[in-house]
Amino acid sequence: PKPGRDEKRPLGIPTMYDRALQALVKLGMEPEWEARFEPNSYGFRPGRSTHDAIEAIYTSINQKPKYVLDADISKCFDRINHDALLRKVGQTPYRRLIKQWLKSGVFDNKQFSGTAEGTPQGGVISPLLANIALHGMEECLSKFAESLPGRKRDNKWALSLIRYADDFVILHKDIKVVLQAKAVIQEWLNQVGLELKPEKTKIAHTLEEYEGNKPGFDFLGFTIRQGQVKSTKLGFKTLIKPSSKSIKTHYRKLADICDKHKTAPTKALIAKLNPVIKGWANYFSDVVSKEMFNSLDHLLVIRLWRWAKRRHPNKSAKWVKKKYFPNIKETRNWVLNDGEYILNLHSDVPIIRHIKVKGNKSPYDGDWTYWSSRIGKHPGVRKEVTTLLKRQKNKCAFCGLTFSPTDLMEVDHIKPRSKGGDNTYKNKQLLHRHCHDTKTTLDNKTYPKPKLQDLPDGYLWVNDMLVLR
Repeated sequence: PKPGRDEKRPLGIPTMYDRALQALVKLGMEPEWEARFEPNSYGFRPGRSTHDAIEAIYTSINQKPKYVLDADISKCFDRINHDALLRKVGQTPYRRLIKQWLKSGVFDNKQFSGTAEGTPQGGVISPLLANIALHGMEECLSKFAESLPGRKRDNKWALSLIRYADDFVILHKDIKVVLQAKAVIQEWLNQVGLELKPEKTKIAHTLEEYEGNKPGFDFLGFTIRQGQVKSTKLGFKTLIKPSSKSIKTHYRKLADICDKHKTAPTKALIAKLNPVIKGWANYFSDVVSKEMFNSLDHLLVIRLWRWAKRRHPNKSAKWVKKKYFPNIKETRNWVLNDGEYILNLHSDVPIIRHIKVKGNKSPYDGDWTYWSSRIGKHPGVRKEVTTLLKRQKNKCAFCGLTFSPTDLMEVDHIKPRSKGGDNTYKNKQLLHRHCHDTKTTLDNKTYPKPKLQDLPDGYLWVNDMLVLR
């Protein structure tokens, strides 16, 4: 089911063999298409994220208020025209396989149904195929902008389209241009078997009310709007914050965790709450969130106080405070902890502005200096990982290769915990996932210690373990 609605999203999950084969085809196709994709497409693409899309919107509106077409494509994955998609794929060696996957059909309760349109959701290659199907939307709008009165270059810069998967926005200062652009995009979508979803497509203004719609709009969990400010030359300020829906959903999740752990030990509750708090706060850590972080911390303390009081109805407030909220430091009061485990606070996460990915940059373009410098700056990357990346100069401590945005990274204990290693930064290193698997296998094996002259080149014995120099 889709979040907040009774409508269901059909999933077409391929067999294990097809999933592996789709991953191989994706490895072959993705570098080519990453070199061709449009600069303002951010969904399901390596090295790009929702934060890049939000930053692109900020760049478009921070100097001038604009009208916005906040659009959603109706059942995008389910209705893509197969013929139109295959024409875009072209005469590639993978075409035959892709056609078979598109036409493969699905089994539901032992009933077979054919697939005449759409890409099956759940497939490894489906997001890439959806992006291929929607490729060209920005170019279409650019050609429309060139036809408007005035200089072509100025018109192209003034009209913006920012897309994340099947959600996109069109921004321009003139409402007439936005309405014309909506018609142009609808006509373009018809060519690939798609259409806009009326109930989720609306027009608003970033600074003023328009046809009953309040200033601003919600996109990817954020609320983007502008407010009148006399202290600036522009006379307004652009504000991007977590949306009301995101805040309510997050707090409801925290409340549910508290309700499900009424009798659980304090450390069990903290272990459940911490990753939820840290993950949500990290996602919104590059926008104007500090005030909301403090408000959520306050609401959570009230909730946790009720949780603690309910457990000890006959104890005094002072006793409950001392047991569940003992002071950690002079500045850390009213933080749930048991002396060993401490609750994360939303306000502990610093606000750091995200740097948008450059135009047409791709992880496959060979610019390792650029991409390695971006890995540790993503809001979703844990502080532990960023610290290790900086210490290791963005290189894997096992194989020595530079990490790329598509690599899976894992934190490893240099001396395994099972062999007495501690959990400090000195005993941690960042490895590729496959390198981590190899090292773990080596850690669990014992080798007869050879003579020094018999060691392979580049290896040392450290703490009875064979390691690279």
